[in-house]
Amino acid sequence: MQTFLSNGKLLLTAEYVVLDGAKALALPTSLGQSLSITPIDKRMIVWQSLDEKGNIWFEENYHFEEICFPFVYEVKIKTMPNGISKTLLTILYHAVRLNKDFFSKHYDDYDENGDKIKGNGFKISTQLDFPINWGLGTSSTLINNIAQWFNIDPYELLERTFGGSGYDIACAQHNSPITYQLKYNTPEVLAADFNPPFKKQLYFVYLNKKQNSRSGIAHYKNNMFDLSNTIKSINAITEAILSCTSLIEFERLVEQHETIISKATNQTKVKDLLFSDFNGSIKSLGAWGGDFILVASKENPKAYFESKGYTTILNYTDIIK
Repeated sequence: MQTFLSNGKLLLTAEYVVLDGAKALALPTSLGQSLSITPIDKRMIVWQSLDEKGNIWFEENYHFEEICFPFVYEVKIKTMPNGISKTLLTILYHAVRLNKDFFSKHYDDYDENGDKIKGNGFKISTQLDFPINWGLGTSSTLINNIAQWFNIDPYELLERTFGGSGYDIACAQHNSPITYQLKYNTPEVLAADFNPPFKKQLYFVYLNKKQNSRSGIAHYKNNMFDLSNTIKSINAITEAILSCTSLIEFERLVEQHETIISKATNQTKVKDLLFSDFNGSIKSLGAWGGDFILVASKENPKAYFESKGYTTILNYTDIIK
């Protein structure tokens, strides 16, 4: 049995503008997703996905022909009612396009009489470490795991399927904070020395809904303008946060970052929208409007957020590698 592991992700700086070359600080999480492969004596992929409690949340079977042959794939994809089934089939189909020899042995084996030999397929099991609605990288960890299995470029597989900047793929592959920047559409990933002395005063609060990243990106693209000054400002904030040793200074940088992205995306800051009476700093992470927010606070903010109906409150050290 083969097993591949990928880390989840949180984007601390440069949400949205990372798509246009801004330098982002990204945090791989200790929670991720595994993919295990067991050979079976059938010409198919038997897929099963488990949540963080070990319960099955998705299962499907795919015949090799549906993955390998474009005509069969096109016919199949038009008749599949389930969105997750379609998405996974599309990922597997494009993985084969990027490594066309991967399944070839399953079609080209013949015995001495010219009859096809029954080939092996695969039973696939994925296991999440976090609830699927948390937005920590269910898709990116899957893409990276499949890319490892197929021995292909995960960034190219991402581009052919979900799209996005690719910072989440970089997080999937790294075990410590990184900076991520697209330079001439090529990812530059560098280890980041981010271990602030005030990390025990940083928290992640789940906003009780999963945000669709693709919808958030589409909204951003529709409101784009000249971003040169915006990117320069965000780059400066990213660098300043990397060297920041004071919680007060960190809060100032976070609030400055929120103001810049608010103007760039024409969206209301989450603190103004939901937590205007909070005594501390709040920053959206990734696509605004859902998933997690970062909270910087001298005092433990658990009681405040629970009183507002937000009960998933994680310490920085609980989930950051």
